[in-house]
Amino acid sequence: MISPDRGRFAYVWLLRCLLLTSWIGASMAGLAAEVGGSVEERLSRLETTARQAGAINMGDNAWMLVSCALVLMMTAPGLILFYGGLVRRKNVLATMMHSLVLMGLVSVLWVVFGYGVAFGEGNAWFGNPLSHAFLEGVGMAPNPDYAPTIPHQTFMLFQMMFAIITPALISGAVAERIKFSAFLLVMVLWVSLIYFPLAHMVWGKGGWFNWALGGTLPVLDFAGGTVVHISSGVSALVFAVMLGRRDGYPREPMPPHNVVLSLVGTGLLWVGWFGFNAGSALSANELATRAFAATHFSAAAAALSWTLMEWLWRGKPSVLGTASGMVAGLASITPASGFVSIPAALLIGTLGGAVCFLGVTRMKSALGYDDSLDVFGVHGLGSTLGMLLVGLLASEQVNPLLATTYQENGTVVSLAGSTAQFLNQAKGVAFTAVFAGLGTFLIVTVVRKLVGLRVSEEEESAGLDLTQHGENAYND
Repeated sequence: MISPDRGRFAYVWLLRCLLLTSWIGASMAGLAAEVGGSVEERLSRLETTARQAGAINMGDNAWMLVSCALVLMMTAPGLILFYGGLVRRKNVLATMMHSLVLMGLVSVLWVVFGYGVAFGEGNAWFGNPLSHAFLEGVGMAPNPDYAPTIPHQTFMLFQMMFAIITPALISGAVAERIKFSAFLLVMVLWVSLIYFPLAHMVWGKGGWFNWALGGTLPVLDFAGGTVVHISSGVSALVFAVMLGRRDGYPREPMPPHNVVLSLVGTGLLWVGWFGFNAGSALSANELATRAFAATHFSAAAAALSWTLMEWLWRGKPSVLGTASGMVAGLASITPASGFVSIPAALLIGTLGGAVCFLGVTRMKSALGYDDSLDVFGVHGLGSTLGMLLVGLLASEQVNPLLATTYQENGTVVSLAGSTAQFLNQAKGVAFTAVFAGLGTFLIVTVVRKLVGLRVSEEEESAGLDLTQHGENAYND
């Protein structure tokens, strides 16, 4: 028999449970009223939120943010120091200013319309500049077409760093005699009319060369052989020829004023290049590791190749020559870094160092053009070589997507190394050279008529630091 006390206790406990249940129900009803919608609708919203949150891989995002910083470091202080040390004492600030100002100028153009042209929905040639005007629609949710595990904004920032350094490379060819106003105007037009559309053709969805996202001419370019190095190298050559030689070139010696600065810049470029190439995997995955390794070993092989060539040809290996070889190896492997094995990277670097050495010494001397800091000889020739060799050396074992992604008439076609892919690469190289070269010719022609190109002979003699910017680098 249950005692009266135990019965009362059970009754009170049951009553409390009923009251608690009523309170929870009322609270849930109030929450539903506050949030709105049925239980099914609320669950659907929760599932959508969970999917969006789960799509972002924190490790991938961390690596990509680091890569953004590494690529920006390639411009400042990397390229600034590398180029600044190579010019004469009276032009060091003016040369550094070219890269520095582009960090601000290109960033603003990118926000206003550049990202839309490069990566917005469009046709095979360019995206709609209004599609992401002022970065509309570029938020924290990933863009599954480009990088499904990082915020869209992270992808946008990473690509912006490429847009900054590419025109900065061109500045080396016209150093020591270009008017600052002319340089700015040429760069605004060049980035807008050449770089942004070319980035869309190679990397944008539906771009003509984009083998992974609907392109019709599959061209392998992992991290910017066409978009960055060939476009800047060819444009630099055209710009330099149209601008004319420096006063006294090649009769008077024009040695670098501070090789130590250039060596520091070289080291920063090498380190930053890991973000440039390995970051182009857009994830902290095995492909990033493969691109990282290929980048390093190509640079190492090219440094040795250039050094040996110079030693044999000139009798002494110069420090600046070894540094130039490193950069040549990095430029050569850029388009191939995510597609080739380590032995292939060593081959590309070895050939890249030798070819670029001959371009900077023999070809430049034979043709007589004044590419002040050898932009075409290192970046243009190096990446042209890399673009062609990846057509022969691309491996499905390194990048399995080569065997499963591109389709022609509904049939999957492998893009691994072959004669057919070599021809595709050659077409991409040829188009890029013509597009960038002809576009630069037209842009420079227009700017020459508007504001002129060169400083006066007196200003060139006094130095651009003082005449263009009112400053001296050294005041001792």
